[in-house]
Amino acid sequence: MPIRRFGGHRSLVSQNPKLSYGFTKMNVSRSGYRVFSANSSAACTELAKKITERLGVELGKSVVYQESNSETRVDVKESVRGQDIFIIQTIPRDVNTAIMELLVMAYALKTSCAKNIIGVIPYFPYSKQCKMRKRGSIVCKLLSSMLAKAGLTHIITMDLHQKEIQGFFTFPVDNLRASPFLIQYIQEEIPDYRNAIIVAKSPSAAKRAQSYAERLRLGLAVIHGEAHQSESDMADGRNSPPLSRTTTGHTGLELPCKTNNIETGKEGLLLFEYSCFGI
Repeated sequence: MPIRRFGGHRSLVSQNPKLSYGFTKMNVSRSGYRVFSANSSAACTELAKKITERLGVELGKSVVYQESNSETRVDVKESVRGQDIFIIQTIPRDVNTAIMELLVMAYALKTSCAKNIIGVIPYFPYSKQCKMRKRGSIVCKLLSSMLAKAGLTHIITMDLHQKEIQGFFTFPVDNLRASPFLIQYIQEEIPDYRNAIIVAKSPSAAKRAQSYAERLRLGLAVIHGEAHQSESDMADGRNSPPLSRTTTGHTGLELPCKTNNIETGKEGLLLFEYSCFGI
């Protein structure tokens, strides 16, 4: 039988082959990760460019814009299948728009089969709303659930308002500290910093201010004042029975009436319970 030869198969392969989804190998990060900017502001884009220049990779191609009805739309312009994605998002004054940009971009990358989605958020929004206030809500817990639902698998942030916020998340959180860089800046850029003093704006910030003062070997001052009305524990009507009520005298114990009417018995029992509290 004649032997078939396939000597010409090499000429069919080009020098720069395209992948099945339409992008060349040059557009795919060889290191297995990509960096995207949520494009919330010019500062966010500038920060993302500096990070990619330091890492030696290209900034991910995406378009983030607001439609005429103020809806956020995200279009990812390259393949992210099986890669680790870093989303750089700074928080400007328009906090809610920045959050929606982060959520929509994370969900777009999730549906594009990204392996891991890491959010780089220098300042985490709503971190001060991490405690129950009156009949309010813990908004920080709500935001953490929304980020997990959108597809984020990791968050890198700095100086959370409370370290316990990390317990709200179902995925790892890296809470970095800016104090080493601030201390280095003070020591290198301020010649006569030895004549300064570290001031804590409230007693709750005294612990962190003391850490700076000890490392810089400076004095410490604490501003002490009355707490705001929203911070104090005031009666808001949620206690049952009420905390105080004006009465003319002690009415004594009243036992429930022994009748066939069930409703009358319930009222008598309730009256007996209030009598036990001296009301």
